[in-house]
Amino acid sequence: MAPDKLHQHLHGLGPQQAAQFVRQHSQLLEQLATVNALLGSENYPVISTHTDELMVREQNYGANQKPADYLESFNDFIKNQLNQSVALGVVVNRPQDLTREQLREVRLLLDGHGYSEVNLQSAWRNQTNQEIAASIVGFIRRAALGEALLPFEQRVAKAMQKIYTLQPWTPVQRKWLDRLAKQLVHEVVIDEKQIGEAFRNDGGSTRLDKMLGGHLAVVLEEINGHLWTQAS
Repeated sequence: MAPDKLHQHLHGLGPQQAAQFVRQHSQLLEQLATVNALLGSENYPVISTHTDELMVREQNYGANQKPADYLESFNDFIKNQLNQSVALGVVVNRPQDLTREQLREVRLLLDGHGYSEVNLQSAWRNQTNQEIAASIVGFIRRAALGEALLPFEQRVAKAMQKIYTLQPWTPVQRKWLDRLAKQLVHEVVIDEKQIGEAFRNDGGSTRLDKMLGGHLAVVLEEINGHLWTQAS
């Protein structure tokens, strides 16, 4: 039958016989899908029938097509927002006091304006040919203060070296400190509540504090105090 009569034919058969017709002609639906793709539509117009070929791969940074322009616009955004956002002010001026809620607020603010951590890392990589897994806090402080952009894991490692010199920790205590460091690398900001959740299966923050001889609060304060000191 003519293709443009098919719908009338199926309608005339009724639901059960129409279903049987489709089952008997099992390739029909695939053929219709192929025809539909070839015809195109308003949302998916046919641009070319030639075989696709990859010509260039590049990151799109919205209005800022070049990585350098994107990073520069980020710098301007941070400087313009510093007096508007309390959380941003804490990141720049008192990073040791930054809370998880403030970090979340900062992420939402930046994501809403197209400055996600992933995009910033991509732009930095494309601009400098350097792969640096810096945290969003690092990018903000670089934009506001010109601070060196370092891998966040490196910052944590340096801060932990200060912690290891606080006292003669036992091998068991050092293992717990290592676990704490790994959690910090993942979370960027940690507090006793978050530690309680992360170490739930091991007794939470209470157990960790006991294993560290009651020094958990001091350890967290020292980590936060050394994490964002200028690199020597």
